Amino acid sequence: MKKLFLIGAACLSVLTFTGCKEKAATGDIITKKVVKKKPGGPVAMQPYTQKRDLKWAGSTLTCEIVRKADRSLPMVKDDGGQLHVDNRITLTLKRADGSVFMSREFTRSSFDPYIPDDYRKNGMLEGFVFDHIDGPNLRFAASVSLPGTDEYIPLTIVITPQGGMSTAVDNELDTSGDDGQE
Repeated sequence: MKKLFLIGAACLSVLTFTGCKEKAATGDIITKKVVKKKPGGPVAMQPYTQKRDLKWAGSTLTCEIVRKADRSLPMVKDDGGQLHVDNRITLTLKRADGSVFMSREFTRSSFDPYIPDDYRKNGMLEGFVFDHIDGPNLRFAASVSLPGTDEYIPLTIVITPQGGMSTAVDNELDTSGDDGQE
């Protein structure tokens, strides 16, 4: 009996000491294998409409901006090979009597003179919104972006009371949150 007790105590001691020893660090990091998704069908942005009344040049003007995905435009690929449908944006400015002061359609190519080559090739027209009234002019903001990223070129479009229009790259950071409507 004493012999069994000693054998059991010896086994317990061996198990205790071997269980407490440190395992050798191998430096291996175990992660799950990333499985790349195959690109599906073309991705299109949701339609968007912004409509608002503006007090401008002594009268009320209705401003309507409509964005729609347009499959007739060349599609662009993101870094993962996913196709994206580019957008067509329509800006309509109507007088109080309902007559049209200005109506203009924009696509990414409308801004080609203001964007770098990679945005001409891989970019899409993403946004167009009323920004504020700037003295006698209406100011709008537009963006041409690289799909699937947060990278974009900000643009400003200025409309004069005579119906003239100018476009420029927007180099000013707007963080005030004020829409500037007068």
